Amino acid sequence: MASNVIACIDDSNYAQAVCDGAAWAAQKLQAPLHLLHVLDYVHGLGERNLSGTLGFGAQETLLEELAELDEKRGKLAMEQGKQMLAAALERVNQAGISEAQTRQRHGELTDTLVDLADETRLLVVGKRGAESASAHGHIGSHIEKIIRTMHKPILIVQQGFSAPKQLMIAYDGSPTIRKGIEMIAASPLLKDSVCHLVMVGKDTADNRESLAWAKNQLQQSGIEAAEHIIAGDPDSALEEFQRENAIDLLVMGAYGHSRIRHFIVGSTTTAMICRCKTSMLVLR
Repeated sequence: MASNVIACIDDSNYAQAVCDGAAWAAQKLQAPLHLLHVLDYVHGLGERNLSGTLGFGAQETLLEELAELDEKRGKLAMEQGKQMLAAALERVNQAGISEAQTRQRHGELTDTLVDLADETRLLVVGKRGAESASAHGHIGSHIEKIIRTMHKPILIVQQGFSAPKQLMIAYDGSPTIRKGIEMIAASPLLKDSVCHLVMVGKDTADNRESLAWAKNQLQQSGIEAAEHIIAGDPDSALEEFQRENAIDLLVMGAYGHSRIRHFIVGSTTTAMICRCKTSMLVLR
């Protein structure tokens, strides 16, 4: 049953914000919070290729030493993970979450998240991991794959997180974002936020009608929403609107057939994740 908020904890500068975002979401959803750390380092000797470079005796000795080194490295990584999870647990405890669980798994991150998909209500991840934390203007190597693979809402946080007061929904009228509107309307997650429904395109009667449907769905659930149709390229126009209106949270759908979502992970969404300086909620 999809009931848990799953927070991906690593040793990057985003870990504290992940904790803060996950604690906020768990409280809003009244959902159990699980803090997850995945050890994705490939232990063992399978990737070592020493053929032809050493004599048999020397190679055997070196392999034994590498095996011992990998074993020590694995133990250190596991202990480091436990300490990260303990720090994360303390962080969410301070935020008011008293019963969060910690989980440590071995394996590839995305595969692990897919295994946990049935119990995941919301996934919280940092914009970048430890290896790419300083690569400003880029996203972490796992983010795109996670968005492509996971069929769950994903909250992507920056290095700091605060409860969103103003959110922007990048609305294109497609089935996926309409489903997303219904998800938002049915969820307590964003109930106290001021919502801006923003469509990039022409100001036509059909677009106005589609926006009116979305606004009505939100208002029926108690979420005040304003409609906007703006011109320009989706990535730059949405980023500009976000910046000019002090948007705390950008909500977007993933995949689809419109100009925005056709390029979801190849262009617009990836560009928005790269350029956006606020948290993003990606809906599937």
